[in-house]
Amino acid sequence: MGVHLLTEAERLAYADRDKYVADTDFIPLPGSGVSTLLNADYLKARAALINPDKSMGTAQAGDLGAVPLGVDKTKEFGTTHLSVVDAYGNVVSMTTTVESSMGSFHMVDGFLLTNQLTDFSAAPADSAGTPIANRVAPNKRPRSTMAPTLVFKGDKPGDFVMATGSPGGGAIIQYVMKTVVGALDWGLDAQQATSLVNTGASNSATTGIDGSNTSLDLTALVDGLKAKGHTVNTAAQSSGVATIIRVTKDGKSVLQGGADPRREGIVLGDGAM
Repeated sequence: MGVHLLTEAERLAYADRDKYVADTDFIPLPGSGVSTLLNADYLKARAALINPDKSMGTAQAGDLGAVPLGVDKTKEFGTTHLSVVDAYGNVVSMTTTVESSMGSFHMVDGFLLTNQLTDFSAAPADSAGTPIANRVAPNKRPRSTMAPTLVFKGDKPGDFVMATGSPGGGAIIQYVMKTVVGALDWGLDAQQATSLVNTGASNSATTGIDGSNTSLDLTALVDGLKAKGHTVNTAAQSSGVATIIRVTKDGKSVLQGGADPRREGIVLGDGAM
């Protein structure tokens, strides 16, 4: 049930993202911006669309007023992520990308240049001729799914709780979400939350359940999702989650690290803070 609810919520979120989100210097968010998208009544109405017994398949974007923009379905590829906490308590969660493999294939002063233009919509308008929010424009930033995440319990330096993030193109949101939920809601440690089976869905009828790098029998999960109308894909997914969580042990703050078993990442450090 938990995976069903999370993937249904992701479908709704991706629907709004696809329709409304682009470089806000060019395309303003609807209404009052982020506060409109996160309005409690609006989110409650969106949540009410989730049927606990059946997948919605493909979600429609919420009605946030007339927006003369189309929907961008461009896929994204190729990224890396690191999370770092130093002895002074400075924290970095950094996701970087050259976009697809080898970027633009051009190197300048030892740096490979990106082909980040592919993060824009390949088409300026949808099939109905409506302009797409994430279309190319001079000086415009392409939309990205990169989601380096820091979690705090307050606003003081010692209130740091968690740093995480991942590569993975358009599925980064899903990888980060399952890690944060695993750590904060399910009480998993950094490695357990990072190693959780990747589950998620963009705004399509297909729900991804990563069957690679796990000894778990996922038959019951897959069958349960299918019974709720999900089309399930168990192919390997390209996450590379890197997580650090601060916990209290014997009255002292210590750091836990987690590296995604699906990639080449490692955990380094002595855990002291």
